Amino acid sequence: MAAENGHRGSGIAAIMGIGKAVPAHVFPQKSFPDYHFEISNSNHMVDLKAKFTKICERTMIEKRHLYTSDDLLRSTPSITAYNSTSLTLRQELTNHGVPRLGAEAARGAIADWGGRASDITHLVFVTSTSGRLPGADFELLGLLGLPPSTKRAMVYQAGCYGGGTALRLDKDLAESSPGARVLVVCSEVIALVLRGPSESHVGNLVGQAIFGDAAGAVVVGSRPAAADGERAMFEIVSASQEVVPGTRDAVVSELREEGIVFTLHRDVPRQIGDSIGRLVERALAQQPASPDLNGMFWVVHAGGREILDRMESRLGLGKEKLDASRAVMAQYGNTRSSCMVLVMEEMRRRSEERGLRTAGEGLDMGMLVGFGPGLTVETIVLRALPIN
Repeated sequence: MAAENGHRGSGIAAIMGIGKAVPAHVFPQKSFPDYHFEISNSNHMVDLKAKFTKICERTMIEKRHLYTSDDLLRSTPSITAYNSTSLTLRQELTNHGVPRLGAEAARGAIADWGGRASDITHLVFVTSTSGRLPGADFELLGLLGLPPSTKRAMVYQAGCYGGGTALRLDKDLAESSPGARVLVVCSEVIALVLRGPSESHVGNLVGQAIFGDAAGAVVVGSRPAAADGERAMFEIVSASQEVVPGTRDAVVSELREEGIVFTLHRDVPRQIGDSIGRLVERALAQQPASPDLNGMFWVVHAGGREILDRMESRLGLGKEKLDASRAVMAQYGNTRSSCMVLVMEEMRRRSEERGLRTAGEGLDMGMLVGFGPGLTVETIVLRALPIN
């Protein structure tokens, strides 16, 4: 499409379409502690329930969406138990949900881009909650009607930084393959993670309080063809990845007979806060001039309330700078790899509603920050282009 037709824009990889999808099943956060302990037959753990209630109250989450329904959870005690050999059932749920939720988000991104599914040349699919082969990338060929020749790649088990990883890879693909149109899909279904409480694993409670299901998708390419209606929203100027030293065990995810077991260390917000200034400075070092951080827009993974508060404080950002991330956290929780796409879509929507000049809150330069196990941090410098 863009390789043959119309005036072509910059050779820098750019996001030209954004889509998201969330499951229909909604779980209000205010009542979730009662619900969680009821369906897991754990109401006798009075002190642990009180602790979980406080954790949920501190999250700033209002609701979350889950692919698993209330009926399924109530009728399948092996999923709501803390420790049961339920991997087969959990995997069946994610194998069904991950590609279908991803396909819904992808349809939105393709429609937003304005092209046809048959014009997609590359597919990068990201998930931490499915292990089937052929994978969700293969399933998308049929669900979307993508060409059999579509060049596919799967990113498994990257966790919450996976969306940033995909965008970094897509920049390389789009800029090195003239005319390429890369579809990025991040889809997460936490059926592998859901489980009841345990007094010996308090860290499990945090994951049960914050994780939700969602998919996000973008279409990336270089040299958008204006004659075909293509438009660049965000150029991917540069991308970096770095591991924070000494944080190997800060976020740990292990696949066991009972599904995926998460351990989230309480020092994660401090560790991210202590390192974020250096990482942002390094990401911006190649820019012609050091930008004012409050003169930039911020697409930050909604990993948790305290993490966002620490980043805001350490970087000296105004309270409004992380509004898009906080809005996503409130409405969907932490949706892992798809979260950064949801934040980007939320920022674009708010910018258009307010009649701002660019999808980046009316600003030109911005920063995307994703973080997850490792602690691994993805930093991407973005340039927002005029909406009209």
